[in-house]
Amino acid sequence: MAEAEFDRALDLLRKHKVRLTPQRKTILDYLINHHTHPSVEMIYADLKDQVDNISMATVYNTIKLFVDYNLVIELKNGDGSTHYDYFGRPHYHVVCDSCGKITDVFDEHFSEITKELSAMTREKTHYLVTGSNIEIHGLCPDCQRKLHLNQTL
Repeated sequence: MAEAEFDRALDLLRKHKVRLTPQRKTILDYLINHHTHPSVEMIYADLKDQVDNISMATVYNTIKLFVDYNLVIELKNGDGSTHYDYFGRPHYHVVCDSCGKITDVFDEHFSEITKELSAMTREKTHYLVTGSNIEIHGLCPDCQRKLHLNQTL
């Protein structure tokens, strides 16, 4: 599946006449295959020894390009940092209020839910909805254990 996502993303970029440098391809592949919601600094740290001619500026500019083409979304973390997520397969996020961990949640009903929310928003506010980013907040299982919170899952 990751290979198909990679090819689909490259086709979209080619269609828009975006130059596909080795650095851009590597960063795209990294984002598709890492579901850790990395920051730019994390991406750079993971790739700097593997990729020639990569810099923080290259990573920042590439990420911005991917965000502009809706391949990647920005996620604001509770600590004020910005993290990134490849958004080829629509999903929502659950964020731990204690440690800041962000987890992808894939559900077959997600597309229907976002369409309903967009329609309801349009009806109630008359906004032209151009996108959404749904986050659920709570405590991850690790933090629940650390805080000795016994919850039935």
